[in-house]
Amino acid sequence: MERVAIIGASMTQFGQRDSWIRELLAEAGLACLDDAGVDGSDIDHLYVSNMASGEFEGQTGIPNAVAHDLDAIPAYTARIDQTSSSGGAGVYSAWQSVASGASEMTMLVGGEKMTHRSTAEATDVIASLTHPAEYKHGLTLPSFAGLTARRYLHIHDAPRESLAKVAVKNHKNGVDNPHAQFQKEVDLETVMKSPIIADPLRLYDFCPITDGSAALMFCPESVAKEHTDDYVTVAGIGGATDTHVVHERDDPTVMGGVVDSSEIAYEMAGLGPDDIDMAELHDMFTILEFLQSEGLGFFEKGEGWKAVEEGITDRDGELPINTSGGLKSKGHPLGASGVAQIYEVYQQLMGTAGPRQVEAETGLACNVGGFGNCVITTILEASQ
Repeated sequence: MERVAIIGASMTQFGQRDSWIRELLAEAGLACLDDAGVDGSDIDHLYVSNMASGEFEGQTGIPNAVAHDLDAIPAYTARIDQTSSSGGAGVYSAWQSVASGASEMTMLVGGEKMTHRSTAEATDVIASLTHPAEYKHGLTLPSFAGLTARRYLHIHDAPRESLAKVAVKNHKNGVDNPHAQFQKEVDLETVMKSPIIADPLRLYDFCPITDGSAALMFCPESVAKEHTDDYVTVAGIGGATDTHVVHERDDPTVMGGVVDSSEIAYEMAGLGPDDIDMAELHDMFTILEFLQSEGLGFFEKGEGWKAVEEGITDRDGELPINTSGGLKSKGHPLGASGVAQIYEVYQQLMGTAGPRQVEAETGLACNVGGFGNCVITTILEASQ
């Protein structure tokens, strides 16, 4: 099977946008076409990753509309919804369409429009992904995060400040990301004194509600070479699920979907955790950066917090994590987040990340749906 390459990528400004979902998707799509140097008519397959355009905006049928906006007719279109990991699922679908030989040019564009709804309304839309037995008792993703964080800190004797340091680190990285929703540093005291949301987690332990979109262009490596000498390849990709009911898991501090999806991706790539130069993790809550870094094999179980304390995951550390600012600073427009993770890895491997550039030839992105209910792990390599 020929390797799948990414030859173009784009990302809009994340934050509170006046544009609606269709406009956001078209903005990213047109920029991606320009970056890849191809026309809309060259697209065989067009995938749109989006969780809830109907619930948030009352807008459905968006893939067909985007195909019109990008002049991509008669491309095959499909909407990919896998809750907050819709972007990663879209990456998987786009990769499959090219790897299978069904398409020679596939665009993925992901996006969400959320900020026009109140925090309570947006939280309720997102909470609808939980099991009905949990939802009817008022459990939301912040609830799970608080309970899991309390358990993690207790069993691993980790200081509360270690979670706050994730927020400090990622906000610092976001300063150098011109597309990030928050481009402002925060100090440890500010994080520790912010309002409690789900004890022990406070306001700055959570990502914001966000509008935005991002796009990627996929093709076989042989086709990529016809367009450019500089591209990245999908070395490995894996998807997995965990129990839908969170309390049925043996250990809520272990994200089984992260472990299983990464094992598939590592095996496909012929690589291991020690071969990864940088990573973008789904830090919807600060505790998730610990759980994912351990599930991916970067650190032993219960040791993720120590890596943050020791500066290993800093931008100038041994394994930079969330150089983009992560969801915490960059923002979390549900359907776009997994696509934007790949955008950041792409930028790093292409050497075009500007002031946030690190030395990297191999990067990993982990996109999580719900509270680990579904996960996609993707490994990218720079072209040789």
